[in-house]
Amino acid sequence: MKKILFLPLMQIRSGHHQVAEALMDTLKKEMDDIVLEKIDILSYSNEPLEKFISSGYLKWIRYAPNTYNLAYKKFFYLPSSKEYTFKWYHHFFLRKMEQLLTEKKPDLIICTHGFPSYILSHLKTMGKCDIPIINAYTDFFMNSFWGREGIDVHFLPSQEAKEELLREYKVPRQKMIVTGIPVHEDITKKEKLKLQKYKPKILISGGNNGLGSIMNLVEDLKNASHSEFIVLCGKNKKMYQEILSWRLDQLKPLPYLSSRIEMNLLYEKADAIITKPGGVTISEVLKKRLPIFIHSVLPGQEKINLKYLKNKGLVFELDKSKPFEKQLLSILKNPKKLQVWRKSIKSYLNEIEIDETKNIAEIINWILEKETENVSSMVTDSKNKIILAKA
Repeated sequence: MKKILFLPLMQIRSGHHQVAEALMDTLKKEMDDIVLEKIDILSYSNEPLEKFISSGYLKWIRYAPNTYNLAYKKFFYLPSSKEYTFKWYHHFFLRKMEQLLTEKKPDLIICTHGFPSYILSHLKTMGKCDIPIINAYTDFFMNSFWGREGIDVHFLPSQEAKEELLREYKVPRQKMIVTGIPVHEDITKKEKLKLQKYKPKILISGGNNGLGSIMNLVEDLKNASHSEFIVLCGKNKKMYQEILSWRLDQLKPLPYLSSRIEMNLLYEKADAIITKPGGVTISEVLKKRLPIFIHSVLPGQEKINLKYLKNKGLVFELDKSKPFEKQLLSILKNPKKLQVWRKSIKSYLNEIEIDETKNIAEIINWILEKETENVSSMVTDSKNKIILAKA
């Protein structure tokens, strides 16, 4: 029986956990006789430390976003010539990671956060780990924390990321696969775009942790008359109760949704979404081919994601100084602007070499069964999508 260990970081509900769970749920369906386990190395090493770091992280973003953004760029988003240096406290995590591997004895490790990947990369170069390792990236870029040396396979978000690893880090092409950011298979493809309704139905997402400025947006939409809005409040009960108390027909709040099937149905009914540039949510919506409007951006990762998404023409950024509904309708009711956006979406999706989570699971199974050096045995079809070579 094969065992796969998934390594996100911290207990905060984040894209690192969502990507791990998306892959785990698919692997359960696609493979027999397999053990899957998800472990946060911080909690495993020291549970009070994890709680302290998680709490501090959220407070830092909420109360001092500018300093967090500066710190992120200085320490975690460095050019290749300035690699992240090995700090003295990393020896503690090296020992804990060795302990974890001895205890769990996995056949394969999938990192969905840069820090465990970084630690494992060092163990590999020190000759203390011979287990195949996959990096599954959860943003549209790769920060300096991710391990490169000793990593066997990279599940990459874009062709640009692939070229960066090749150019800056000399990673062999046969170790890189452009999968996009993996999303749960319950989020299904949407092949045909609906015709524009008289009153577009628009999802508003991003208020789960109380971060960002979603309430400013919702306040502005109190007087909206040409659109309908569904506000996904997540676990933000205060936001949910406040919007509910307004009793407005055009603004409907929804509490936390645990079912991805329900979320998929909401996507199906929507004509557009207003959200933050988090990697997983954006990837889900790109799969659904919904127009994406960005209202608020968290510092650090999301700012860098937004820059990439705007350069690719994949999202529309809202101007906070202008009425929001008017901006939305100026795009949604404009066939020429939507046509340009559709071309951008098609171009991005065509660059992905494996575009289904089920196909990624097939690659993982293939890696388990064969030597990772043989990843080069994979071939592409006429549309440049990766398929497995028949043995």
